[in-house]
Amino acid sequence: MFRIISPSLQAVTMAVFLHLAMEIIVPLRDLLLGLLVIAIWALNIIVIKVGVAELPPLLMTTLRFMLVAALLVPFYPVARAQLPFLLLLSVTFGSLHFALLFIGLGQAEAGTGALLVQMGTPFATLLAVIFLKERLGPKRIAGLLLSFSGIIVLAGGPTLPTPLPLAILLCSALGWAVSQLLIKRGPPIAPLALAGWVALFAVPQVALGSWLFENGQWQAMQQASWLGWSAMIYTAVMSSIVAYGIWYALLRRHPVNRVVPMTLLTPVFAVGLGALLMGDSLGFHKLMGGGLVVAGIALIVINFRWRPHHP
Repeated sequence: MFRIISPSLQAVTMAVFLHLAMEIIVPLRDLLLGLLVIAIWALNIIVIKVGVAELPPLLMTTLRFMLVAALLVPFYPVARAQLPFLLLLSVTFGSLHFALLFIGLGQAEAGTGALLVQMGTPFATLLAVIFLKERLGPKRIAGLLLSFSGIIVLAGGPTLPTPLPLAILLCSALGWAVSQLLIKRGPPIAPLALAGWVALFAVPQVALGSWLFENGQWQAMQQASWLGWSAMIYTAVMSSIVAYGIWYALLRRHPVNRVVPMTLLTPVFAVGLGALLMGDSLGFHKLMGGGLVVAGIALIVINFRWRPHHP
């Protein structure tokens, strides 16, 4: 895969691995588990595109949420006082992030879509400054500037989607960012419980959207091949349950700053998989713009301070 990735993306990838090495992140087993999660999430972008080619995007999102809720809610009860918070989160995380992600990816290349959705991290940083009064240091300011300059470079290339899907994907990223702030300030809820109940509350919202804006849902379900149904199951089981289950287990065992930088590899893998599996183009604007976006996010999330290790 690295033969088809630009030097800028390769540099970011190496920076992530060097950071992990300097931090002495984890045993080899946990490192491999982390890379497995990243691969699952990167492939999820490809799988969504396959699914929405056979199922209307809001219908597919509804079915995905129904499956996630059925698999998680019975095993992860929550307190009644937490339900209003979960309902609010279902709007920002369920409807705004996931539903718009499925719609946007139906009209954009997989790699470009993956890069645009990564703008959730810069958006979350800006929202934290505005609403949580967090301070921006020079490194994070440089990261924001790099990320947004990467979007400008992408805008000059032929792979950027038309204005409507571009706006949809950026709104999806904004929905993710708002959700992260809500989770940060909200009550402590087990991650899989949160995923299950958010999915449950999002089902009627997204189903209503499908009923209003889509047609031929029943025919689409009847005509969908095993590939379309497998795509829906993958997004629910592998991406939302298996991957997040492994990821939060890693976060319990290791400091956040040692694990989160690995997520920078997701768009790198997605760009490579999009080229290998979907025939996506790899022009200068995508590779250079993508490199700037990922490099900017790296400056935001990675702590580069050297901490000597004592025997």
